[in-house]
Amino acid sequence: MPAPRTVLLTGAAGGLGTLMRDLLPEYGYRLRLLDLRPIEGEPDAIVADLADKDALREAVRGVDAIIHLAGISLEAPFEKILRANIEGTYNLYESAREEGVARIVFASSNHAVGFTPRPQEGDPLIPIDTPRRPDTFYGLSKSFGEDLAQFYWDKYGLETVSVRIGSCFPKPTGVRMLSLWMSPADGARLFHAALTAEDVGHKVVYGSSANTRLWWDLSTARSLGYDPQDDSEPYAEKLIAEQGELDPTNEAHTHLGGHFVNDPPIWPY
Repeated sequence: MPAPRTVLLTGAAGGLGTLMRDLLPEYGYRLRLLDLRPIEGEPDAIVADLADKDALREAVRGVDAIIHLAGISLEAPFEKILRANIEGTYNLYESAREEGVARIVFASSNHAVGFTPRPQEGDPLIPIDTPRRPDTFYGLSKSFGEDLAQFYWDKYGLETVSVRIGSCFPKPTGVRMLSLWMSPADGARLFHAALTAEDVGHKVVYGSSANTRLWWDLSTARSLGYDPQDDSEPYAEKLIAEQGELDPTNEAHTHLGGHFVNDPPIWPY
């Protein structure tokens, strides 16, 4: 696929969106920014709710691809998740279909498979076709998004790469994150690969760096041309000294979704 020129970045004011606003232009993209909140220093950013179908239609008009990061990124009452993550994602896909956008990169999450037990030493890495086991209403919405993407490919030919993101921060902040961390630079590499790979149809991939303590199989992401360069291991000694090793009796340490399985952080808004 030729490199998209103009990419709509939804959720551009969020943590991951902010990182990608800085990094993706290095790959030659012109970003059109959208968020529910104004973005400081970005007067041309579109301020709109995912429920505003007219604003979404206008936002996607003329773009070559979309990176969809917008929505609630923690646990919340189902009614809020339904409006922002489920109905909002549907509204975006409908706008993309109506405007003839060729490809979406959908920010799925490790929480779509959060109740999957983490591999123990000697176990194989978790494959991409492991059954979905969402750990929260948030994770359930990401499962819906993956199915929606598959439907829009089968029904309308709209391509999607669904990226089950681990944790994308400048550096890992916990021992569990040593296994799922994706450096911002690797995040940009993966999104670039997802935007430019040929004939993806609908492909689900895991999103992390090439961590020494990796829990899941990155081969599907690598098949897009993704070549991760970073590893969380330089942070391991300090984090383990501060927090201790993962506890096999703690449910948050024995499942892929971490504390989302038993004490999820709640969306504050």
